[in-house]
Amino acid sequence: MTRSGHRADGGGNTRTADENDVLVWFTVQCLSNALRLQTYLEDACRSGDDELADLLGTAPHESAEGAEIATDLLRRRLGQD
Repeated sequence: MTRSGHRADGGGNTRTADENDVLVWFTVQCLSNALRLQTYLEDACRSGDDELADLLGTAPHESAEGAEIATDLLRRRLGQD
């Protein structure tokens, strides 16, 4: 067990033994995704591609929300809530 109380011997497929490392990776990926999706959404709106803009409509927000959820979980696991 890690000091956060979670097993540190997982990661058989990912080779990531610490779940907190996964949370940090996930948060970074979500934030990166949100930024990229926002850029694509703005490009679609500028070009008048309503179909693409509709598809991408809430995606940046949803990805950013995933980062917030992961950050909250990480805070709880590290005892910083």
